Amino acid sequence: MTELADIRSQLAPTSLLRVGINMANKLLVTGQDENGDPVGVSPDVGKAIADRLGVAVAFVPYASPGAVTDAADRNEWDIANIGAEPERAETIAFTKAYCEIEATYLVGKDAPFRHPADVDAPGVRIAVKARSAYGLWLQRHIRQAELVLVDPSQDPFLTFEAQKLDALAGLRTGLAKDLARSPQGRLLDGSFTSVQQAVGTPKKNAGVLPWIEATVADLKSSGRIRQFIDKHRVTGLTVAP
Repeated sequence: MTELADIRSQLAPTSLLRVGINMANKLLVTGQDENGDPVGVSPDVGKAIADRLGVAVAFVPYASPGAVTDAADRNEWDIANIGAEPERAETIAFTKAYCEIEATYLVGKDAPFRHPADVDAPGVRIAVKARSAYGLWLQRHIRQAELVLVDPSQDPFLTFEAQKLDALAGLRTGLAKDLARSPQGRLLDGSFTSVQQAVGTPKKNAGVLPWIEATVADLKSSGRIRQFIDKHRVTGLTVAP
């Protein structure tokens, strides 16, 4: 057997690469085609990996990144495209990031905060979507403020407004849309983190991770990731270094 054939037999033994897709990330999944399959940068990355492997692709959609993570041990997908986070890495082996998404805060117009770091202060309450990559980052790093975790199926902006919280954490592009609903708000310059969107595979497949890693690196260096971003006219995504 060739090396690629060995990798194929482990990663896609049925000659079908099942790609887990987080449908909640509207930067990476911008729509669906006539067959109901997801369309966007994330599906394109999955298809490009399947093409390199020489197999067909099947997309497995999930409503949230947490749902993708929960399925890692259920043999529902072979690779998945979600933010690489230590909690998720307990069951998923990740490549280096293929793109990054800036995360920041929406705050009131008269709030005293000027920089994201200012928000981590006593008495400050922050709304954040539970189990999001940036939410997991905040759970590890926030020391003084209080996080108000919002169920992934709910809109954290509504919690932010209804409970009159001090800040809403999110991806900058999504918060820009929330800002249109909050004329008395503003976005903080800079970011508290950049979500590292990567390709993962269940840890049982960790032996083929170097091949996936090399494929992702080539997709970046060859300009393919940049082409996918431009093709779908996505703003707020940058190719990871």
